[in-house]
This record gives sequence, structure tokens and C-alpha cells, in this order.
Amino acid sequence: MDTPRMRHGFEDEYNSEDYLAVLEQVFYMYYTDKRHETGGNPKAETQNFPLQEWRMRDRLKTVSAALVLCLNIGVDPPDIVKTNPCAKLECWIDTLAHPAAKALEMIGKNLQQQYETLSIRTRYKQYLDPFVEDTKKFCCSLRRNAKDERILFHYNGHGVPKPTSSGEIWVFNKNFTQYIPISLYDLQSWLGAPSLFVYDCSDAGNIITNFNRFIEKHEQEAMEQRARDPLALNSSSYTDCIQLAACSSKETLPMNPELPADLFTCCLTTPIEIAVRFFVLQNPLPSTLPMEMAMKIPGRLQERRTPLGELNWIFTAITDTIAWNTLPRPLFKKLFRQDLMVAALFRNFLLSQRIMRVHHCHPISSPALPETHHHPLWQSWDLAVEMVLAQLPALKACEKGGPPYEYQHSTFFTEQLTAFEVYLSQGAVDRHPPDQLPIVLQVLLSQVHRLRALILLSKFLDLGPWAVNLALSIGIFPYVLKLLQSAAQELKPVMVFIWARILAVDSSCQADLLKDNGYSYFVQILSPTSGIPVGNASEHRAMCAFILAMFCRGFSQGRAVCAPPGVMNACLAHLGDENPLLRQWACLCISQLWDGYPEAKWQGIREGAHLRLCELVVDNVPEVRAAMLFALTTFLGIPEMSEEVMKIEQTVASSVLLMTTDGSSMVRKELVVFFSNFVKRNESKFLVAAYEQMVQEREFLYNGGGSRLNGDASKGPNTNGMPSGLTRSLTNPGVLGGGGTQFRNPGRNKDSTPRRSEGTIFAAIWQALLMISVDPFPETAQSARIVVDYIHNALLESPLGPSAQGLIDDIVRASLKSFSLKLQSEPASVEKSRPESSGVTVVREGYFTSSLRRSASIAASLKNLALGYSNPNLNRTTEPVSPKPGRFVTDKDPDWNRPPDVNDYTNTTTNYRSAKEPMSKNFHPRDPNDAPTIPIPSKFMDWSIEYFREPQMKPNEADEPGSKERAITSRWDYPKALFNNLCQPTRLLFHQFESYLVAVDDKDSVSIWDWDRETQMSRFSNGNPVGTRITEIKFLNEDDVALLMTGSGDGVVRIYRNYESEKDVELVSSWRALTDLLPSQRSSGLVADWQQGRGTMLVGGDMKVIRVWDAPREMCMADIPARSGSCITSLTSEQVAGNIFVAGFGDGAVRVYDRRIPPRDSMVKVWKDHRSWIVKVHMQRGGMRELVSGSATGEVKLWDIRMDSPVKSFLAHTKGMRNLSVHEHAPVIATGSTYHDVKLWNINAHNFTVPLTTVKPHTSFLQQNRSSPVTGLAFHPHRMMMACSGAGDNHISLFCCDAKGGI
Repeated sequence: MDTPRMRHGFEDEYNSEDYLAVLEQVFYMYYTDKRHETGGNPKAETQNFPLQEWRMRDRLKTVSAALVLCLNIGVDPPDIVKTNPCAKLECWIDTLAHPAAKALEMIGKNLQQQYETLSIRTRYKQYLDPFVEDTKKFCCSLRRNAKDERILFHYNGHGVPKPTSSGEIWVFNKNFTQYIPISLYDLQSWLGAPSLFVYDCSDAGNIITNFNRFIEKHEQEAMEQRARDPLALNSSSYTDCIQLAACSSKETLPMNPELPADLFTCCLTTPIEIAVRFFVLQNPLPSTLPMEMAMKIPGRLQERRTPLGELNWIFTAITDTIAWNTLPRPLFKKLFRQDLMVAALFRNFLLSQRIMRVHHCHPISSPALPETHHHPLWQSWDLAVEMVLAQLPALKACEKGGPPYEYQHSTFFTEQLTAFEVYLSQGAVDRHPPDQLPIVLQVLLSQVHRLRALILLSKFLDLGPWAVNLALSIGIFPYVLKLLQSAAQELKPVMVFIWARILAVDSSCQADLLKDNGYSYFVQILSPTSGIPVGNASEHRAMCAFILAMFCRGFSQGRAVCAPPGVMNACLAHLGDENPLLRQWACLCISQLWDGYPEAKWQGIREGAHLRLCELVVDNVPEVRAAMLFALTTFLGIPEMSEEVMKIEQTVASSVLLMTTDGSSMVRKELVVFFSNFVKRNESKFLVAAYEQMVQEREFLYNGGGSRLNGDASKGPNTNGMPSGLTRSLTNPGVLGGGGTQFRNPGRNKDSTPRRSEGTIFAAIWQALLMISVDPFPETAQSARIVVDYIHNALLESPLGPSAQGLIDDIVRASLKSFSLKLQSEPASVEKSRPESSGVTVVREGYFTSSLRRSASIAASLKNLALGYSNPNLNRTTEPVSPKPGRFVTDKDPDWNRPPDVNDYTNTTTNYRSAKEPMSKNFHPRDPNDAPTIPIPSKFMDWSIEYFREPQMKPNEADEPGSKERAITSRWDYPKALFNNLCQPTRLLFHQFESYLVAVDDKDSVSIWDWDRETQMSRFSNGNPVGTRITEIKFLNEDDVALLMTGSGDGVVRIYRNYESEKDVELVSSWRALTDLLPSQRSSGLVADWQQGRGTMLVGGDMKVIRVWDAPREMCMADIPARSGSCITSLTSEQVAGNIFVAGFGDGAVRVYDRRIPPRDSMVKVWKDHRSWIVKVHMQRGGMRELVSGSATGEVKLWDIRMDSPVKSFLAHTKGMRNLSVHEHAPVIATGSTYHDVKLWNINAHNFTVPLTTVKPHTSFLQQNRSSPVTGLAFHPHRMMMACSGAGDNHISLFCCDAKGGI
């Protein structure tokens, strides 16, 4: 026996290289982009990052310094007993090697030089062995000259007694016969604040302990003074005083002869020398290196390429990093970023903590610092020192003419950058700040490591706003600002990336970019002619456009300097670029160039910018289309409203009008923003358009709706392929209260006055706004309603007000009468009509009238009218009286070309809106009490900026889909589960991989069941209008986190995420996929097929075309002529390449289409073997790719698209078939009859006289009726499991082929 081959010749095609290439492609997810995740809204403030204040608003300078040395060389103070031998170096000067006066002078000079290496701009004054009167004099003089800047007071008290327990320090009398104490209270009064104190003496802790006590005393006195005399001048504050002390209370300075006597001062002012000496002394290993050589490391501190300079550079990086890792951020900012002198002294203070504790001293500070002596980076410092000392002998020998030796630079910075790289590769767990960030900052100073450091920094900034905040707070900004002056080509891509991230978080850098023409760096790169050494130049130019847009945003000086044509011309040139991000930001950059800047708008007009932007109405990317609308919105509003300006703005408005049918809710939302600005600018003209629309509305109602459906329907603008008269229902306040009097002259003739607005752009936009006000996406609809309400309010308050009020009253009464007639006869229905009862007059309405009637809020702010669905009687769908309750009407001679369910009587108890309707992300309903105001503000710019706050360097993830097959050997009558859906299920759908079953009812309810646990997970309302129902359900992205798509009879497609959770379900996207649905007794509603591989949705219905919607672009890519006069009832397609699709029709025809052929000729095959309504046509996703069709008469046919006649054919049911389902992988078909039985068939059977199995869906005891049709029928895609339901019953039955659960 031959092995069965795959149908349609797909076997050869699937083994081809093209097919294998398709399989290797990345699995794409659809409707999961940022615009869908956020609803096109920027994050709420609560979700947003707090911008930290990183700028030094209160930056200070230490302008003056008093170097006070109380040494009295040769005379020891009475309270100090010196050891022998004893430390004798002061500022590296041997006090015993020179006469006392000379030594003192040399020490003072050295101390000043040492301080000058920390801050050269400070004015230093030495006070050598001062007496008390002089001390007061120079202190007061210092404060007078320094004004509000910082003063340094360095006190060396080695030649005077220790500070007293009350904190007094000692100086001399004029004759040096007495030690005179100076109270800290007095010292504070003389020096004031801000001040910086350094105390190098024993018991220095006493000073700090008492200092703060005296500050409190000063503050208390100042408060009392203000209380006595409020007009008195404010005395200065004493709180801003920083202190560094050599040791704590009751500690004596070390006297080790191998160390200097002023060890603390040496740590603070000559850290490298003392650190090297400390390393040599502490080194436990034997060394031949003499101390004298170790203290003569070649080079200069300021030159980083020399050994001494490199050590100094490493020391700065290490101490900065230790401080960054151990100090609270505000304290780090105050001590290490506010003042150069303070920062240098505190870096060196960390070294003093490490060195002096070895000698039993514990330096203290105010503000206090945590212990840092044990930080692991000190080991890196020791290694760096050891590496330099190891090379010293060779370097010295080379200097003396020995063998040449090249200094080997330290690997410290390279290793630290590697550590930073490791941190980044781990993904910044828990947002823990990287230890190496201050080192990266130091590396930017070096040309050798700069590029690598910048690349790593850019990767860090890419982690998000928290990382940008950290980098700014560490002090990165001045470095990247200065680098804008660099001409280095290789730095350009990374500089652009870094600046984009900074400006996305903090736009206050505009003034900095203006300074020194920093912005021109990005203007040059934006130019299409500039070279940028990177593969994705377009993406970097997009960042440049973003940077310049942020530079101009709300910054008039920025707009002025970007006004020369270069920037706008560059942006216009990029509108045709392949990169969508560049196109988007080129539009947004233009918007910021001319927003509120008429000169730039005129420049844009001269360059044809508005026309170039209008060309993007059909751009492939929704973000670009929205950006174009944003740019055109800002273009409106040139102050002088001349005829030329008016004509230009109307041209722009007419160009964007076709976007009312755009598939992207974000684009439509932005379109309403544009319209609101255009309406505000032309308010008087829209008042006329609105008034005349009401006149037209009344005529439509009073003439029974007929006059506008024929000859007159073609008049006026037609924005959506709809006769303009049909849009009358859009302004329908039919569910509003009001109007108690009888109709006046209900047969009146039409108003013969010509309409001023007819045929104008204003009437067209007004009708577009009315249509968008019932948009399926809630936020878009709400925005449009605000504009409509605003105009209606303005109309009532205008001179036309009384006349408009009369029109409204007439419309309300006529609408209520029309509505009540409808309620008496039947619910308005598009695709689910029944034969009309005789003797009842029904007002026939067009598509919009029936399907959009639910919108009552267009007139929500009209005066004297109730809000919303205020009439309780109108909130229910009244069911007609059935001839025989519980029976199903069947014709003896049925019309097989009508929908099979046309004669059903649905005895359901549920109403529309019986469950919660999911809203889009970040949607906030408008308070009905808020007065409508226009123009509506756009959130698109803020939303777009967020792109640069989010990580862009993440790798994509891909999942692998799976499939199962099973032979057909068992019966399919094993009952797996039964659940009560509480409403009539009409369509069922299994998820491939999760244990989810979706059931929709005959109105708008969607229920999600867990068939394994037999529990209902969620239930929500689809929101389709009264009279319509859900006619299609599909899963999108099933191989990952699936989305649920619904299609309803009003032509609207809605996509939901989190559908399995009633609490979290959200509307991702919704749009009117079919705008031209024809109301008919033979309508199938909306039918669709989803092609995951191509990201394409095929949509059809009672239309002449099959519409191809592209998911990534969110736009209609093609209208393929159906080539039939009958409605489309079912769509299916080949899922791999997605080129072939098949449609079934109401007249029984089955047509095959090939998308590779131009639309006009894409129908390649038609089969007319069926003679009745096609219930279902389906091509398997797996297995043999069987193509199966079934008709309402019960015929089932299997096809091969290469053949003109069916491969197999059999009659499944003799009295009519309601449903058909094909297993995706197993050769099994299920058919549901009009008489409550489901038959299962083996596709491979040779004889179809007997089915595999026959089962019946559950019916309740009271509802037992053999003639009730099977309404819902679905196979599980992989398991051997089937779900079915019957009309008139709320239960869903699950059957498996055996007790194993269908596995």
C-alpha cells in the first residue's frame, strides 16, 4: 500500500530551500510592541523614575586658606613627653637640621606648596607661630575677603598644649612666654561659614566634639536676636563647617622616627609619598629597595603617563570609588563633588584612616565617615605601588646610562574595565550600582582607554534611567560635554548614544549644549552627507534627531540656533530612509523646530516640508505615521491666518483624512489630536458643519431613512466608503431622554436651503470625528467625543443655539420613536436576521445606524439632555415573542444559501454588557462633569522619548513550537468534561498548548475555561454593539504568550492580552477591519484567518473583497477581489509560506487565491460543486494538509488545489449540517447537524457510510429537543479531544477518543 502523500504538492515545496529558509527565520510576535503594551500612553508618574538632582547648584570654592603653624621649634609643650628617638619631619623638613626660624619658614613654604598641588587657585597665607591678637585679626580679614565662599583653616598644634576638654586651641602671646587659649566660640565668630578646618594635633577629637556644641549656641543666640528684633540683619549661619581631625580624644599623635611628625598633614597633602613609605614599612617581605630610592619615583603628579602621575591617577580613582561605594549619595555629593579642595582632602583623608589606625590613631571628621580602611580596593592600590617599585631599579639604572628600559604601565584600569564588563554581562542584578563607575569616570581622562570606557558606559546607560541617574550623580556630565569638542571620528557613535540616553532622562541639558556650540556636533552627524564610522548609521542619526528635538523642545534659543536650513533639510532628507526610527524622529525633530516658531514654519513651507510629511500617511510603520501627524499638528497655528495659510492647512487636513481607517489605534488617537487643533483653529466653520449635520440628521429621521439611501446619499464628502447620509447614526442621541411633545409635521419635506459646509474639508472632518467617536478603541473614541461635545456646546452657546436646540429636540423624539418601533419588532441585527413578523413596520437602517447605535456620548454635553444610557428601558435587548417557546423553527423547504443559523430562536437569558468590558492600558475614563476643552494634548512625544529610556541592547528570544500526531483507532465518545457556560456558546476554540477553551455567546460575552480543572477563568464583554455578535475567534502568538482576537458583526477586530484573567484582561488593539459590511439577510458577519508566519490577517464577510491586514504595519496591505456576488462565509490558508488561501461562499462556491499574483488575478481556482452555504472550509496546519469544505446541506468534500474536482466527497447529514471542524494533525473530521448530533469521520476511510463515532452535546432535562442544532464545535489542535455545544443549552461538552484525556 502506498504511503499517503501530502496534498496540494506541498511535500515538494516543504522540502525546498525556500521553505527551509522560512523555518529558520526568527519566530516573530505580533501586537506585543511598546505601542500595544502601553496603549500608546507614556508611563504614569508613579511608574516613572524620579529624576535625581545631580547638578551642583551650590558649588563652592575654597578661595582663601590660613595655614596656622604653632610649632615653637626647640621648645616642647608641657603636656607632651617625646620619645627618643622621635619623629622630627614637619612637611618633610628636618626641624633639627636648620636653625629654628629658618626651619619654620621652610616648613610654612612646603606646606603651602603641598596644598597648591590640591588647589592652585586658592589664596594661601602662612601664619607661623601666631599670637592671639594676630589670630583674631587675620581670621576676621579672611572672612571679609572670602564673602560667601569657603575658607580653609589648617591648624598644626605640635608646639603648643593639646586642645582642652572644652575644645580650646592654643596660640602664643607676643613674647612667646605664655600659651594663650582661643575659644572655639570665638573662632567660629571670626571665621563664620562655610569653612573647612584641619586639626593636626593630639586630642583633636576634643575640638570636633565641642565645635558642634558651640554652633548650636550660635544658632540659638541668632534665633533669640530675631525674636527680639525681627528687622535685624540676619546673622550668618555657622552650620556649613567641615572638619578633619588627626585623632580622637585622648589619643596622642605617633612619634615613630620613620614617619613624619605631621603624619596626618602628609596624608592629606602628599598622599603618594606617604602611601609609598607606608607600603615599604609595612611590607612583610624582605626587600633590597632602600627607602631613599622608593621616595624618588620618577615623573610628575600631573602627567598620567609617568610612573608618579599614573600612581596619583590610580590613587584618585581608588579613593573616589571607595567613597562612592561606602558613603550615602547626598554626603558623597557634598564632600566629593561640591568643592575641589574638599574633595581632594577627603580622598586623602581615607588614606589617613588606613595609615594612622596602624599607629593607634583614629582620624575623625565632621560630617562623620564610615570606616573604609578594610575596603578590598586598597589591595589593588598595594599592587599598583608594588608594580611601580619593582620597576624602580631598572628605571634608575636606565637614567644613569644603563640598559634601556621602557616603563610598563599599570593594568589597573584595564582590569577594572573588564570587571565593569562582567557586571554588565550579568544584567545589573537588582539594579545594584557597579563598584567601578567612578573608575570609568577617571578612565575617560585617558585617550588610551577612552573609547572602551565610553562603549561600556553606553551599555550601562542602556540599562535605564536609574543607570543614567547614577552616572550623572557620579559626575559624568562635564566629561561627556567636553568630549563634544573632540573631532575624533571613532567617538561619534558612542557619544551620540550616551547623549541620547542622558537627554531622555534629563532634558535640562539644553543650555549646556548651547554653550560652546555643543549641539553642532549632532547637527553635523545628522547631515546625510556626513560620515559616521558605524554599520547602523541610520539608527545613530535617529538618535541625533532625538537629541536635537530635545534640544529645541520648549527652548526658544535652541530653536533659534537650529533655524538655519541645515537641520530641517537633513530631517526632510531622512523621511525616505529605510530605518523607521530615523523617519519617526525626523518627523518629531521637525515638529520641535517649528512648534511655536512661525519663522521655522514658513521655512518649512518654502521647503515643502508639510507636503513631504503628508506623503507618510501610508508609511509602513505606525510610529512613523503617528509622528508625522504630531509634526503636522504642531505645524498648524501660524499667527497670521491669511488665505495662503488657510489653503495650506486645509491641504494638510485633507491629506490626513484617509487615516480615519488606519489600523493602528495610536495613529487614530493622534489623528484626533490633529483634528482637535484644526477644529479649534476653524471653530466657526465647524459650528456650521455641526449645525447642518443636525439638519441632515433630522431630515433622515423624518423621511424614514429612505431619502438619504438612494440618490441623495452620494452627496457630501465620503470619508470611508459610506454614503454620507448613513453617518447620521453617529450623532444619534437616541438613547437620551428629553422631548415630551408630539412630532410636529412628521411628513415635512426636506430643507431646500443649500448647505454651506457640504463638499468642504470641514464637513468631511466633522463626519470623520463623528465616526471616530464610536471607534472600537476606547481612548480614541473618548478623545473624539470630547471634540464633538466641545463643538456641540459651542453651538448651543452661539447665535444658532436656540435653533440648534430645536433640532436636537426633534432628533431625540424621532430617534426615540424609531428606537421604540425597533424594540417592538426585533433587535437591530447585522448578520443574524430572521424573517420579519407580518404587520409590523420596521425602520430599515444602514450599517452605521444599526451597528453604531450604542454611542450615546457624542451629545453627552448637550444642555438639557440626560447623560449616557439614562433610560433604563433602553439598556436591555427585548427579545421577540416566539411562536413556540423552546422550539426551533425549521422550514420544510429551507433556503440553503442563507446563514444556517438564520432560523434559530435564541432563548438566552444574558444581555449585552453583562460582563466587564476590558479597557486599553493606561486608559483613564473622562469625568462626565468636566467641561470638554480642545485642543486635546498629545502624549505621543512623551511616549516616544521613553524609547531611549528603555534597554535597546537586549538579545531577542525565540521559542520552538511543537506538534503532535495520533492515529485514529479509538472511538471518540469518552466524556472528558462538561461545564455550564451560563450563556449560549456559539463558537469554541482550544489553545494549542495551554488547557484553555474559549467560548463566545450569541451576543458579546467571551468566556475562558480551564478544561483540565473544569473551572471558568474569566468572562468579559467584547463591547460589540447591540444587535451584533462575535463571529470569529483566533489565537495570536500561540507559541509564546498568546493574545486572543475577536471579530464581530460590526466589522471590528479586537485583540486582548491576559484574557485568562478577569482582573488583568486588557484591550491591546482594535480597529474596524471591514468598513463596507453590507447589511443583509444573507450576511456572514466578519470572518478571518490569521497567518502567524507572515503576521497577516485575512478578513472577509459580506463584501466584494478579502482584505489583507498586516500586523507589524497595522494597515491594510491589499484588497483582493473575491470575484463573487455572494458573501464570504469561511477563510483558511496554508500556514507555512502563507501564499495560498481559500474562501468559502454563501452560494456554495469555494475559491482558491494565490497572494504571489497581483490582486486582480489572484483567484486561481474556483469549485462550484457545493450548491449551498459553505459552513466551513479548513486546511490542516499539520498532517497531510487536507483541505476540507462542508456545506449547509450536509455535503463534505476534500480537495487538492491542483485538481478541478474533489478528491473525496460524502454526505455527512441528510437534514442539514450546522458545523464542521477538522483536526489539525490527525485525519479526523467532526460534523455537527441541525438535529443535535456530532459525527466523527476518518479522512482516510474508503467508505463514508458509517462514521467513526456519533455523539450528542449535553442538553438539560427541560430543554431536550432532538431538533436543536449543534452551535459550537472545535477540535483541540494536538490532543484527541473535541468540544461541542447545542442550541438552547448553556453547556459545553468535551469528548476524547479514550480515557487518557486525548493525549
